[in-house]
Amino acid sequence: MPILIPMHYNVAADKMIAAVAAMAARMTTPAVAAVALCLGLAGLPAQADWREQVKLDSTLGTELRWFPQTGLQGQAASHWSANALFEWYWQSDDEKSSWVISPYLRFDAQDSERHLLDIRQAYWLQVGDGWEFKLGVDKVFWGVTESVHLVDIINQTDWVDAPDGESKFGQPLAQLTLSGDWGSLQSFVLPYFRERNYAGEDGRLRLPLPVWQDAAQYQSSAEQHHVDYALRYSRQIEQLDIALSYFDGTSREPVLQPVGLQGGTAGLIPYYRQLRQTGLELQYIVDSWIWKLEAVDQQYQHGSHQAAVAGFEYTSVGVLDSVFDLGWLAEYQYDSRGAQATTVAQRDLFVGWRLAFNDEAGSELLFGMVQDLQDGSSRNGVLEASMRLDNNIRVRLDAWWFHTNDPVQLTWWYRQDDFIQVGFDYFF
Repeated sequence: MPILIPMHYNVAADKMIAAVAAMAARMTTPAVAAVALCLGLAGLPAQADWREQVKLDSTLGTELRWFPQTGLQGQAASHWSANALFEWYWQSDDEKSSWVISPYLRFDAQDSERHLLDIRQAYWLQVGDGWEFKLGVDKVFWGVTESVHLVDIINQTDWVDAPDGESKFGQPLAQLTLSGDWGSLQSFVLPYFRERNYAGEDGRLRLPLPVWQDAAQYQSSAEQHHVDYALRYSRQIEQLDIALSYFDGTSREPVLQPVGLQGGTAGLIPYYRQLRQTGLELQYIVDSWIWKLEAVDQQYQHGSHQAAVAGFEYTSVGVLDSVFDLGWLAEYQYDSRGAQATTVAQRDLFVGWRLAFNDEAGSELLFGMVQDLQDGSSRNGVLEASMRLDNNIRVRLDAWWFHTNDPVQLTWWYRQDDFIQVGFDYFF
């Protein structure tokens, strides 16, 4: 298993063992309860050979990030981390009942705030005629656009995993789905809230002040136990996919409030507001074109705002008489808050290219860049590439760069955090 391991691995081994123990102690009660719930409700057969029906898929990975510059707060120029993902899956003979348990472990040699022991999935699923019911912990994705996923709100973002915010924590939920010729209606009850994570003092892509996550505050007196609700209706009408969604609960994105303590210590405390979000997704496919739109209206106690992202993806099949497929992407990002927005997607233009090599290794490459249309000096870009070395090993290359001359821009604090990341995944 050719996984890259830095020379300082032996020195960090004791720290890794201690970190795993600490992460286990920090597992949330809902996560533990979800595992027990799945085991209790899965309806496992009484036969002794039920274990033979359980399938296990596992992935071990390692990543090394290299930063050309030291951090603004003097952080190290390289970060090494390791991760493991396991998935146990069982399905009844009639294919109407199933359960999935998928824990995820991450260890970071430099930043203890990136240590993680999470239950990505741990649910029981029952399927009937025109309906299905799911109970436990799961990851749910909403959205159609490439650069920003505005409507995706069920799961909390694992923010320290990657700058694109696409990595998510598992969410405790009960989900009922009804479907027919009229479309599909999903309803969710979300009984527990997952807080967002942030890089620690030794981490990269961090804010100038430390985020005191343990001191998080909530608008709701129920705090993390506030029960959230969500609905999503989707339907395909010929070449048009449409989805309407509604969410009522705790905002997944906190407001970071600066505070100071006696002695000059300063930090940021997350404050989680109550939110009502209405979302729209549209995707229209015609020939080699895919036209996309995501839009949201978010209502808070003391204000509201609207945001949208719209664009297209055009695919050139067999470009230049080769076996390669080249996709052209362009999206416009809008946020009614303008400079007060909490994301970089305010009035920006995203352009990108996706190259599929169509080879046995599954090689693919994506390059994208976001340009601020109001501030010509502000832009950021990403390169993502991957290929399989064989049936069990995949290698990944990711690169991010940030550029701005305006201290008002959110990426101002990341201006020395350009990095290249090499990762290896081993599947078994």
